[in-house]
Amino acid sequence: MKEYVGKRVKRKEDYRFVTGTGQYVADIKLADMAEATFVRSTHAHAKIESVDVSEALAMKGVYAVLTGEDLEGIVKPLTEAESHCYLPPIIVEEINPISKSNLEYVLAKDRVVYVGQPIAVVVAENRYLAEDAASLIKIQYASLPVVVDPYEALKEGAPLIQDHLDSNLQAHFQLHVGDCGEALLQADHVIREVLKSPRVASNPLETRGVVAYYDNRSDQLHIWTSTQLPYEVRHYVGKSLGMREENIRVTAPDVGGGFGPKGGVYPEEVVIGYLAKLLMKPVKWIEDRLEHMSASRHSRDQIHDVEVFFKNDGTILGIKDEFLLDVGAINYFAFTCAYNSVAHFRGPYKVPNFYVNCKVVLTNKTPNVPYRGAGRPEVVFAMDRIIDIVAKELNMDPVLVMHKNMIKAEEMPYDQGMYYKDGGKLIYDSGDYPAALKMALELSGYEEIRKKQSEWREQGKYIGIGISSNVEGTGVGPFEGASISINQSGQVLVHVGSTPQGQSHETVFAQICADELGVDFEDVKVKAGDTSLLQYGAGTYASRSAVNAGSAIHGAALKVKSKLFALAQMMGLEEQELELNDGCVCSISQPENKLTLKELAAAAAPGPRCKMPDGLEPGLQATYYFVPPTVTYSSSTHAAVVEVDIETSQVFIQDYVIVHDSGKVINPMIVEGQIQGGLAQGIGTALYEEVVHNEQGQVLTGTYMDYLLPTSMEIPTAKQGEQEFLSTRNPLGIKGVGESGTISPPAALANAVVDALSHLQITITQLPISPERLFRLIQDAKKSI
Repeated sequence: MKEYVGKRVKRKEDYRFVTGTGQYVADIKLADMAEATFVRSTHAHAKIESVDVSEALAMKGVYAVLTGEDLEGIVKPLTEAESHCYLPPIIVEEINPISKSNLEYVLAKDRVVYVGQPIAVVVAENRYLAEDAASLIKIQYASLPVVVDPYEALKEGAPLIQDHLDSNLQAHFQLHVGDCGEALLQADHVIREVLKSPRVASNPLETRGVVAYYDNRSDQLHIWTSTQLPYEVRHYVGKSLGMREENIRVTAPDVGGGFGPKGGVYPEEVVIGYLAKLLMKPVKWIEDRLEHMSASRHSRDQIHDVEVFFKNDGTILGIKDEFLLDVGAINYFAFTCAYNSVAHFRGPYKVPNFYVNCKVVLTNKTPNVPYRGAGRPEVVFAMDRIIDIVAKELNMDPVLVMHKNMIKAEEMPYDQGMYYKDGGKLIYDSGDYPAALKMALELSGYEEIRKKQSEWREQGKYIGIGISSNVEGTGVGPFEGASISINQSGQVLVHVGSTPQGQSHETVFAQICADELGVDFEDVKVKAGDTSLLQYGAGTYASRSAVNAGSAIHGAALKVKSKLFALAQMMGLEEQELELNDGCVCSISQPENKLTLKELAAAAAPGPRCKMPDGLEPGLQATYYFVPPTVTYSSSTHAAVVEVDIETSQVFIQDYVIVHDSGKVINPMIVEGQIQGGLAQGIGTALYEEVVHNEQGQVLTGTYMDYLLPTSMEIPTAKQGEQEFLSTRNPLGIKGVGESGTISPPAALANAVVDALSHLQITITQLPISPERLFRLIQDAKKSI
């Protein structure tokens, strides 16, 4: 029997992508379709005194112009997502959280609280007319005080972002592990440092977009949207519009990248759905890149004020972290990023005493949501910079400090002494972090680089190497489902609730199913991204799909297999000797005794000739929902080698190594691609990307002239080393791989730059390490020498 799991099977999706025959939201064309454009706030904080739409509405070809007043009492505002707000009682008891409800009107009424917030929508025969009409709308603003600094936002008397709240402290919690007071007493050294991660934008190739069509006869609303979470869109659009979820179908066709900010529900998805119903005609809206930079949700934006307590031999006794998360004008995702940061701070290290005081702060910026890594790059940057700073203080090699504090393989499973956000104990299930570090050092030539650094420096070449390791909770619940059916031709169809945005669902899930049912890979068709396919679905985010949807396929396949074997016995094959192989159920000892899946499918069809045993439903189909007990923990170690041009302050990456443990690898080629893609985004955060606001909340980096993205010229091909420690928390042993490539580059590159410039004794505590920022550090260091 052919086995597909573990093989470099070529992607099924690629043909349509490389031939330009994929279908994205912008490609959808329906008869009599109108197009919409949104009028957005140009103020970060202002009272809306009046909106005059008369000229726009009078324009020929314009079908509708709506403002917030028009939706009053008809469309409910969006609030924080219930599915992301739930905390298990045991977590509530542990961290005693405070979280205040906040909201956003789908079209602002009375007041705007960030630049880019939608105020009005124009629908016309086409986008050109809609844009022209939108330019005729006159909005009278009265400016209000703006606050973009989270520390200022917390001060008494600061302008309130959500006016029904008593302060801009939207959420708060504390977490204690061990006793940091005792760690302080035992410590030989205490260092305090403030480490900042920038606000960034996700920049998928496909911007957001929505098409909606309403069928009056059946009261059915069909929404096509570039989303990661079609089931969540279905739920919240139904809630906002007062419609039954069963009457809403949400389709995510081909989606050109998501990375987190395409999770959740946006005002545009609600408004376009409402307009299709109001106008009784299909309506399309496609976000342009300028809108994306200001109105699509941002991410990161954390400040960690850290104290570390350690001994002369490098042993870290404890860490205290006072940190702020700036969530902008509304926090849709409650504690998601904040608690992720806390749960992942210590990574592969043993830090017995750990205290965190987290404040989630509202400001006049675009809402802040999870983005690839979701709170992890920020704390890994903090943790591995701390390791480097401790090593510097003790005049030790950072690798020795890492080894000193790293969890050993023989200590697995390792209990970090707290709970994960899903309520499971934070216990690493498997892995060997020191071995990964050793492999990364060997692949990067660490010892050789150390030997040559002095010689290079004498030649005017400033080359450094930096290391970072991370552990990532992957495969988070609450569930994911799969339905498998075998048609009358013996071909297999798989429906899954998770939705791809480039993650290769059609390939890897076909590999799993083909192995489970003993069929040819080409005979398996996987469909996803449509709420009509399966009753329940969660979505694709947080490195969870392979773990959960893959396990659901395994479970559904076992149920189908059970039906096949029961049916085969009814048709004369012996129970003890059955196996699935080459598209047949056959006898192990007598392979010539077999029934093809086509024959079995015919025998399973309902009707007078059905041979399915009593008690089993006719047809060869089964659905299974996998509920993980808690997350599983993938891990990786990164080594970055850089050269710094001391004159231009540019950082050039000479070499990059990633050693990754993703448990059971379904398709090595796809895993490598995921890690390489993640690395590109991690390098962006480390060296280039930052959404900058001025004091009035205006986005200063609204175009690619100002917001610098790395290109293929700046991204090296990483050398990759693979570990395979199977997860103990799902039947296939899979660990998630979608985000870890993004998590460690900021720390590894920062450590590498510090190492390259060790003669200047610079300290990097803020990202990105742009030439301008590095230039200032170098000049300051030269002055102090």
